[in-house]
Amino acid sequence: MDGAAAFVAVQKVYYPLLCIMGIPANLFTFYLIRFHKCGMSKTAGVYLSCLAVVDAFYLVWVILLDLCLTFLQVRPFWHSYPWCGVIDFLQYGAIYSSAWIVVVFTIERYLALSVTAARPHAARLSCAAIVLSSHLVSVPMNWINEVKAVNATLGGGNASLPLCTYHDAAYVAALVCVASVLSSGVPIVLIVLFNTLVALHLRRSSRLFTQEERRAIRGARGRGRARRTVLLLCAVSAAFALLSLPRFVTYCILRTRHNRPDFDRDDYGLPINVLGDVAVMLQNLSSASNFLLYCVVSRRFRREMARALSRGATRVFSLAHVTRR
Repeated sequence: MDGAAAFVAVQKVYYPLLCIMGIPANLFTFYLIRFHKCGMSKTAGVYLSCLAVVDAFYLVWVILLDLCLTFLQVRPFWHSYPWCGVIDFLQYGAIYSSAWIVVVFTIERYLALSVTAARPHAARLSCAAIVLSSHLVSVPMNWINEVKAVNATLGGGNASLPLCTYHDAAYVAALVCVASVLSSGVPIVLIVLFNTLVALHLRRSSRLFTQEERRAIRGARGRGRARRTVLLLCAVSAAFALLSLPRFVTYCILRTRHNRPDFDRDDYGLPINVLGDVAVMLQNLSSASNFLLYCVVSRRFRREMARALSRGATRVFSLAHVTRR
């Protein structure tokens, strides 16, 4: 097996495994944050539960229905009209939603620490507005691809089959570049900026009071919970920025230096194609890894997870015992 075939084989295993682990993990995360006390503020719970749902849809649209079928089927259903455009609309809607929920959550944490207290109702409205506007902005992506008829060998004979491919037009390149900036470039800059401001604010506040005064403030105003929420924020936002940055860089290179019709994106003999697909794998990992981040960072989250699993196992065993009778 040569290097290109081995890399394709890795992707055939990686993407289904990402779906098998990521989709249930995101749904379980939503359940824990929504119905259990995980030691975070109510506003943080709104943002992170919404992020879990959006990431689950991202894994369905991008990983399950697109990449998994690309590697496991010869001709996926989205090669036909109208699915060729609809799948792009759903994918970019989920990508925008996931990125900007993290951005708004980061900005909200900074404002909550420095200006005003956070309100769960405002967080719910923000999440709804982000998801709605993300899908509205994604409407033009419905036309970046077109369905073409290509000749292919099928059952020992030649047949004309539909193929979903990039529309060869100048506006498509502009749309894709703008989408890349809105989904990765701008969010990464804002996340780094406001995380830096949060860190500076915490550093200034730690110098402003003595240790005894800080303990009194935490007891009176719940600053301990705020610190735990900030720690979760830093873990989620840092993971998003680090895992999305390689995709943004390689995509910019592909769309500037190699943006020509005769360029074979599937030629893994070219390093940029391998790096581009590795960057895609890393970016997709960010939508399936938040559950693990919460488990590592939050002791309360781990405790509630163990409690929920224990209760579920008890109910299953009780039901099995009753069924045997």
